[in-house]
Amino acid sequence: MDTSRLLRTTGTVLAAAGLLLSGCTTSGSAQRASASAGGATGSGAAHAAPAVPEEPSAALRPYYAQKLRWRECGVPGFECATMKAPLDYAHPSSGQDVELAVARKKATGPGKRLGSLVVNPGGPGGSGIGYLQAYAGIGYPAQVRARYDMVSIDPRGVARSSPVECLTGPRMDAYTQVDQTPDDAAEQAKLVEAFKEFAAGCQERSRRVLPHVSTVEAARDLDLLRGVLGDEKLTYVGASYGTLLGATYADLFPGRAGRLVLDGAMDPTRSAIDLNRDQTAGFETAFRSFARDCAKQAECPLGRGNTDQVAQRLRDFFRTLDAKPVPTGEPARPLGEALATTGVIAALYDESAWPQLREAITQAMDGDGAGLLSLADSYYEREPDGSYANLMYANAAVNCLDQPPAFTGPAAVTAAVPSFEKASPVFGAGFAWASLNCAYWPAKATGTAHRLEAKGAPPIVVVGTTRDPATPYKWAQGLAGQLDSGVLLTYDGDGHTAYGRGSDCIDTAINRYLLEGTTPAAGKKC
Repeated sequence: MDTSRLLRTTGTVLAAAGLLLSGCTTSGSAQRASASAGGATGSGAAHAAPAVPEEPSAALRPYYAQKLRWRECGVPGFECATMKAPLDYAHPSSGQDVELAVARKKATGPGKRLGSLVVNPGGPGGSGIGYLQAYAGIGYPAQVRARYDMVSIDPRGVARSSPVECLTGPRMDAYTQVDQTPDDAAEQAKLVEAFKEFAAGCQERSRRVLPHVSTVEAARDLDLLRGVLGDEKLTYVGASYGTLLGATYADLFPGRAGRLVLDGAMDPTRSAIDLNRDQTAGFETAFRSFARDCAKQAECPLGRGNTDQVAQRLRDFFRTLDAKPVPTGEPARPLGEALATTGVIAALYDESAWPQLREAITQAMDGDGAGLLSLADSYYEREPDGSYANLMYANAAVNCLDQPPAFTGPAAVTAAVPSFEKASPVFGAGFAWASLNCAYWPAKATGTAHRLEAKGAPPIVVVGTTRDPATPYKWAQGLAGQLDSGVLLTYDGDGHTAYGRGSDCIDTAINRYLLEGTTPAAGKKC
């Protein structure tokens, strides 16, 4: 299991459940200050840096003046292009660039075109183009797609955009099976070695881009995209980690922010350890919702008792798998505790996956781990041929650059495990140990937790779901309170994010904002 700060949103296919997952991080104010000033990166600061000047510098003007060459790209109705951006915004005249993949689906009409609507699915590491083609470009409300060109970009380091690469498929298979609830010093050492091997692989294969995939740089790329598309202001819907990207953009470019929707919001003031612990509690909340529902079902594999009893049975089953994994049909990948935990977590992103999760747990308890393995594979974006998308690689690269590590070594994790287990008796220990991954990262963190206020920006809609597993509701409350013009829209429900997930109340409020500029009433709940 490697679930450290991985937050994604509903929208693409997770096995048969229709999910996409996401990752969380916070952006770096030190790098942000550097990007704003165009100078070298300095020490971190816990306060906002000055906004970027309205006009690009002379060194950046050629980037803003470039013309995108659109071409068909495999999916009917969609066009793709490549946009160049400076590798290092602090030194845009160095001649070193990154190539960023962009896709769009033109407004379908009727009605006057309103410009471009840029969407981001989260991650960090989620493919914007994959999300656009599989979901947003065909699944967003028809009235929105009629008036906007639907656009997305694979952020730097992700998928088609100078991707971070780390491990071969077989080595990644081994990495996902490493025990992340170590019982003794030997198992701790094995886990540390796995994190070190992962980091070394990223350094070996991605040395050039690894120091330049921060959220701040991705936000600078968003403004470059806005300019190249010819839009005066950025209209944007970001989900999960995409909320942090959007809020960072608004803080850097408040005068260029248009209608921004931040769904499944993150709180940028939370430190790495607090983010991980908060998310641990979020998955506990989601699991208890699942457990209450499961206990009502005749076929619940975890029994018919109260949520504490259901949770205890799952913990006992994880311990059984830790000692003796069950077959999956793939001899090299039996279902142990690590993969089983990842499979369960994957299905907690969306309540529509609960029946699949019940069936997968039932099968695993009967000695067939294929169902939970399939869920875990969807979480990791593992292909049937054994290859992996670069989601997990980009996720670690962004997270470890955006904030200092949650822990510096095993002793610090051991001391924190009780607080994580208090947050979640089921998942706490695993989440605590997974948070150690950035301790061995080869690129030094450039940022720290800080407020994002976006002073001068127009109203920004922040959406929070009360029982969201990956981005706890209090994060949405925190971000909405920080943003100078933040407006909180609440969905009382389960699952990760809210827009486009079946709530007419939420969808109507956001559609009116995107199409008419009408902000939801303060304190509105659905």
